[in-house]
Amino acid sequence: MTMHRTTRIKITELNPHLMCVLCGGYFIDATTIIECLHSFCKMCIVRYLETSKYCPICDVPVHKTKPLLNIRSDKTLQDIVYKLVPGLFKNEMKRRRDFYAAHPSVDATTRSNEDRGEVADEDKRIITDDEIISLSIEFFDHNKAKKTGVAEDKQSKEQVNNKRYLQCPAAMTIMHLRKFLRSKMDIPCTYQVEVMYEDEPLKDYYTLMDVAYIYTWRRNGPLPLKYRVRPSCKKMKMSHPQQEGQNSTGRSAESDSASDKACSPAGVPSTSSLPSPGTPVQSPHFPHISKPVNGASTSAPAPTRPFPFGNKPRKASLNGSSLSSGLA
Repeated sequence: MTMHRTTRIKITELNPHLMCVLCGGYFIDATTIIECLHSFCKMCIVRYLETSKYCPICDVPVHKTKPLLNIRSDKTLQDIVYKLVPGLFKNEMKRRRDFYAAHPSVDATTRSNEDRGEVADEDKRIITDDEIISLSIEFFDHNKAKKTGVAEDKQSKEQVNNKRYLQCPAAMTIMHLRKFLRSKMDIPCTYQVEVMYEDEPLKDYYTLMDVAYIYTWRRNGPLPLKYRVRPSCKKMKMSHPQQEGQNSTGRSAESDSASDKACSPAGVPSTSSLPSPGTPVQSPHFPHISKPVNGASTSAPAPTRPFPFGNKPRKASLNGSSLSSGLA
């Protein structure tokens, strides 16, 4: 079974995709040329196209006469940059506020709140690593989740009573949250704890910031998380090799009994193994027959199916007479 390991990517490995080649900094107001899809800072590409009509990277003609018509603002790329680079959005908003404060003659009334630097991290849904996130945690009961009607009111009251509220750093992982729940509730190691968002289990390497971004948490309340306790999968897997070992033991016993049967007097021996007339006949030894008869141990054909716990008597023939022997 192949295990998939998750690798954490450093921000420096993504820098070529997040930085403007004209200024060497991270994208600010990312703008893309529609002809070749190369992106730059808005201020950088506007200044560049004042003296050139070609893309700074691939030299594709942007427009024959008006290159500014073929560039578009890329909000999605800019949001990615703000979310990946810590502190970039906050610093950019502060820089814009300082600019308009230092230049009161500049008319900023026609500008948007983001252009004036008046957008907070919460409004932009930007989360930093050192930010404190409020979350709620409760037990996930699949049966109660299906109840409707009058039971919903009782269920909602029970959920309020069973919820616990925590304040954790945004960089905390789900693995740390699982360990916290295990230690608080004294859950034995034979059970595993799963942290869930709604009905979907979360990966151990997810941070609270990742969960907030993936499931579009709107900050209109605590981050709603749930947990459930199940028997550990490792213990369940250990039982399968034991069963297989027992089956293989049974199969080996069957093969041994079959080989014993082939060697017993009831079977047909090969001519090469026939004893000479002067050689006394020695029958194979079977542990379940302990009494010797006429000075020789009595052999009985082994059954084709082993039954080590059975007490069924067996019959063996010696010199044409029937002899019964039982298991001790």
